[in-house]
Parts: sequence; structure tokens; C-alpha cells
Amino acid sequence: MTSITTSAIDTPARRSVERTCDDLAAIVLGAVALIAALTFRDYGLGWDDYTHAEYADLLLRMFGSGFKDTAALSFANLYMYGGGFDMAAALLHKIIPLELFETRRLLGAIVGIIGLAVTWRLGRRVGGPLAGLATLLMLVLCPTFYGHMFMNPKDAPFAVAMVVLLLGLVRLVEEYPAPSPRTILIIGIGAGLSIGCRILGGLAMVYALVGFMPLLLEEFRKQGAREATRRFAHVVYVLLPGLAFGYLLMGLVWPWAIMEPGNPFKALTYFSHFFEKPWKEMFEGALVSVPDMPWSYLPTLFALQLPEVLLGLLLAGVAGTFIALPRKDVTARRKTILLMLTLAATLPLVIAMVKRPALYNGIRHFIFVIPPMAVLAGAAFAKGMDWLKDNGRIWQPAALAVFIFGLLLPLAEMIRLHPYQYTHFNHIAGTVRTADNLFMLDYWGLALKQASDGLREELVERQEVPPQGRKWKVAVCGPQRPAQVALGPDFTIGWDSNAADFAMTLGEFYCKGLTAPVMVEIKRDDVVFARVYDIRGRSISSLLAIPAP
Repeated sequence: MTSITTSAIDTPARRSVERTCDDLAAIVLGAVALIAALTFRDYGLGWDDYTHAEYADLLLRMFGSGFKDTAALSFANLYMYGGGFDMAAALLHKIIPLELFETRRLLGAIVGIIGLAVTWRLGRRVGGPLAGLATLLMLVLCPTFYGHMFMNPKDAPFAVAMVVLLLGLVRLVEEYPAPSPRTILIIGIGAGLSIGCRILGGLAMVYALVGFMPLLLEEFRKQGAREATRRFAHVVYVLLPGLAFGYLLMGLVWPWAIMEPGNPFKALTYFSHFFEKPWKEMFEGALVSVPDMPWSYLPTLFALQLPEVLLGLLLAGVAGTFIALPRKDVTARRKTILLMLTLAATLPLVIAMVKRPALYNGIRHFIFVIPPMAVLAGAAFAKGMDWLKDNGRIWQPAALAVFIFGLLLPLAEMIRLHPYQYTHFNHIAGTVRTADNLFMLDYWGLALKQASDGLREELVERQEVPPQGRKWKVAVCGPQRPAQVALGPDFTIGWDSNAADFAMTLGEFYCKGLTAPVMVEIKRDDVVFARVYDIRGRSISSLLAIPAP
């Protein structure tokens, strides 16, 4: 398929530009890998990490027992999710000299980098080398995606699996009606891993069915109904081995799903309703019960958390799709690819806005739409540069300068926020300084790692030791198990602030600001992410700023 950046004449100059773009993309991926290798230990544990590690142990025990030990198939509600990432981390931990949770962070980085590479290849296939490079840069410098890839064991691997499937679908469009074995395999792997991560992976079927309409309509018009139907049936037939492989892969990473044929549908029904006791989260300065979040929740947070350059080019890319659909000079294959990408980037958000499920933890459940957003944005950038080349070459340097400036904005924020990139708010929102009073930032409690490290260092510097016959007692407002892992065996963690020596609190609305000496304060961009207080000899009834639900 001819990309939107490829001219009819392949000149040495064009080949040089394309090679430069590919070389730069390889350098970017290498730089990200190096930075990840140096920093993955900085990312703390979240609310779910310990439970996911337990789930991995149960899954491995089940496989090791020949499915005699089936405790994993009823563990919490995690059996309704795939455990592929968790099992891979547990197995990797057995062969590398890292602590378990460090291994989980390292594997998260590896999976995330694979997602970056696949998204680059997808962007390059859709829009050419310049589009691929722009896509990669915008995804790497999307703080929400970058931050989650280190510490999110569910949503980040799911996003990577979905972009693998999307790459396979785009290849299928290009090769229709004779997909190559490699394309069939990519589709199988993507389908198996995506549905094996979350049942929401089934949305890709909607992208495919609706997105393929321009190509199928063209087939019926040119080939006739009988031949078009035969060609379509042939494609379905040759895809069956790949889909069968995908089903086996899904069963490997999500065993519960294949225990009974209807189990995936049970998971879909389960997750279509809110399954926990409701709590409240901060949205636009108000405390809102998570089942009652307004329809504006997702569009607001995407508008305020995505980098400005990605937002602007995404809007151009979506507009470009709707402009291309009715045009006769755009091929049916091109229309199909653009429509699939647009659906992948927007349909989940539209469904959530209409259905209004329980929404919480910002946009973490929807980060799988960010890679296709980046691809649309990268294609729009390449198309714009191509247009300027033909219609206003003098403006090309200015456009490139604006693009680079747009990339530097989130880069600066990512450096300032490290390792809390996932809490990023853009300059439209006023950055985290303004957003701190309106939205939740560190909702997963990652800052308790740095707070714990700071407390240990402070006690060593003061040369203080625990009271005779007991350990230091720390009351925690936030996820307790991550604090216990970070503090180590010399500390006892609990809720009871009356009997505690120190109080460790997140900088979120539900934790009190105490009138006690501050021993450690974790701040980024003048925003407090966590504090440790010395509460010895003080009577503090509770660390919660609001009544417990």
C-alpha cells in the first residue's frame, strides 16, 4: 500500500530521509531501554502489586500440580483477568538476581518497550518512516503511557497486546484477500494476549467488523457479490489456524477462561457492573462516587493529561479520517486502515461516555487507546509535512520547530515528576500544581517507596534505634503492603495512629495534614506526594481526612 508520505518517485534524497527517520527511531528505542534499565527500581509498588504476585504463585502452582491445585481459579476476582504478566514476572524472578518486585518493574519496562517498538512499526506502515518516528516520539513522551508501563500489571500489558493485534489487522487490510502466514500469526498472538489480559480485548472485533466496511463494500462493487463473498470466506478460513493458536495462548495466560466455554462471557457480565463497595474520588474539585462519575470524566482527563502536541495532531488525524472516507481518490484499503485506527482510538471512550460505567483511577483503564492515538497523530504530522513540502516549503522548519517544542513540554514534566510520570497533567490543566486541588494524582500510592526510603535514611542519620523489645511502628494512610515491602522487616505497619511512632501519608485528599514534625516530605513540582510525620508522644485518632467508607 502506498503510504501518505510516499511519492511516486523514489529518489536518493527520499531514501536518505527515510533511513534517517528509521535510524533515529532505533536510537530513541535504545535510549528508552537504557533509561529504563537505570531507573526501573525507582518505581514503587501500587495497591495491586502484592495481590498480583500472590495470583502468579497460585497460577504457577496450578500448572505445576497438573491442575490439581485450582486455588487460582477462585482467587479474589483476579481469576477473571489473565495472569500472563504476573506468571512471566514470577518465572523471570527465578532466573535473575533481582528482588521480586524489582523484577516486576523490569518486566513492565521490557513489555512497554516492546509496545513502543510495535507502535512505531504500525505508525511507519500506516504513514511512512516520518510518521513512524513521530508516532514513537509522541508515545515515548506521553507521560501517562510511559509511567504506567513500569508499574501497571494489567492495563499496560493489555495496551501492548492490543497494539500487536491492531498491527495484525492493518497488515490484513494491506494483504487482503491473501494474508501472509506472518500476518495470521500476529493476529493470533494479538487476539490471544489481548483477550487473555482483559475481556475488553473483544472490542477489536468491532474495530475489524466496522473498519473493514469500506474495503468490503469496494469488494462487492468490483468483484460482485459471489466473488466478494468467496474471497471473504477464504480470508476467514485461512485465519482460523491463527485464531486457534490465539485461543490456546489465551488459555495459557488466562486458564479460567477455557475451563468452561461461557467463562469469558461471565467475565464480561461481571465487569459490566461495578463489583466493589463504592468509594469517592476527586474530580474537578468535587468528591464524586465512582459509579456516578459524569460522562465528561474521560474526555476531560484525556484533554488535560495527554501532551498538547499529541492532542492537536490527534484531532487532525481524526478529522483526516472523516475527510478521507467520502473521497473517491482515496483507496478503500486506506479508508479501512484509517477507520480502524480511529475506532481503536475513540470507540472505547465513546462507549464509556454513553454507558457511564464506574470510572476511577484516572485514565489508566483506557491507556490502550493511546498507541492508536499516537499513530493517527504521527500520520497527521507526516501528512502535514508532505503538504508543506508541496505548498509551502518555507514553513516546514517552523512546523518542525513547533513539533519539537511540543515534545519538549512533556519531556520537561517527565523529568520533574520522575518517577511519578503517570500523574502528569499538561499545561492546559496548569500542570500538577493546579491539578493537585482538582484531581487525584498519585492514586496508586507509588510515593510511599520514596517516603519509606527517606524515613529509613533519616533514622540512620539521627542514629535512632527502635524502642527496646519491639520494631518501629508506622501508621500508613495509603496502600500498606507496598509500605511494608519498602520499609523492610525492621518496621511494623498498621492503621492505628495512637500506638505508632511515625505516620506515613499520601498527599491525596483522604489523608490528613497532621500538626506534627515532618521528617520526610516527597515533593514534585511543588506538590506534596507523601509525608512522614514523627507522632511519638502525640494523640492522633485517625489519619483519614474523610470518614472511612
